[in-house]
Formats: sequence, C-alpha cells, structure tokens
Amino acid sequence: MSTTAKQSQQTTTPFMPARNLNPELIPWIPLGEGKSFKPLRFFSDNRGFAELLRIEPGTVIPLHRHTGEIHAFNLEGSRELCTGEVIAPGEYVYEPAGNIDTWKAVGDVPCIIFVTVRGAVEFMGPGNTVARSVSGNDLRALYQQHCEANGIEMLDLVD
Repeated sequence: MSTTAKQSQQTTTPFMPARNLNPELIPWIPLGEGKSFKPLRFFSDNRGFAELLRIEPGTVIPLHRHTGEIHAFNLEGSRELCTGEVIAPGEYVYEPAGNIDTWKAVGDVPCIIFVTVRGAVEFMGPGNTVARSVSGNDLRALYQQHCEANGIEMLDLVD
C-alpha cells in the first residue's frame, strides 16, 4: 500500500452530531383561527425557520409576501393557491423571495405542510403596506410563551 493510501486511511473526518427531533414532542401552537404550527428549527441570527404548519379546512391564509425563499412540501391535505392550482399531499412548492400570494386549505382534512422559510413573512394591508411581519424570532417567542403557559419543557431548537 502506498504512503498516500495509508495516510488517507488514518485521517478521519470529524462529523458534527445530528440534531434528531421527534415532532411528537412538540405541541401544536395556535397562530390564529384554524392555523397552528410545530417549530422544528429556528435559524440563528433571525434568518428564518423550519416548521410543520397545520391549516384547518376552509381556513384562508391572507395576502402575504416572503422576504426570503420558501420551500413547502404538503404532507397531508390539500391547499388551493391564489392561481387556482391545488397542491395535494406529496407535492412541493417553491416560492422565491419577494413572492406575494394567498391560499386556503381545501378538502375535509387539515392541510399539514413542512415549510422552510428564509427571512420573514409580511402580511399585507391596504395599499400593499405591511400590516404585520412574522420572523423566526417572533415564532420562537410564541413557542416559549406556549411552553411556559402550559408547563411544557422548551426544547433547544436554535441552529
């Protein structure tokens, strides 16, 4: 065996431990009528978040803009985008930064979506003004408040 081969066999790459998480350990946290979330990860420096989002049938998500890109994978239930497209279980939607949209949960079962959000979500008011902005830090504060109010241990979900 060559010296180079021996050296490469002796060199080990240190791997960082995975941060495995069972979503069953996290409660559904209400966000409003017909809408709740399970936080999976808050990206440090308020860069965004990963969550399970649950929307009850008939619930409309109001007009909003994304300051960063969104990746959304429907796990259960369906939703209808403002374009008329229906997103069914197993389908994926990418939304670029700056995208403005609205959508609603359709069908008879809640729509559960795995979502990663970069930046914040800005809910639009009259004249395309920002009525409310929701960031990872905002959702983290809601998670903390919910845990404290319900005697639930808060998990470390920050990257």
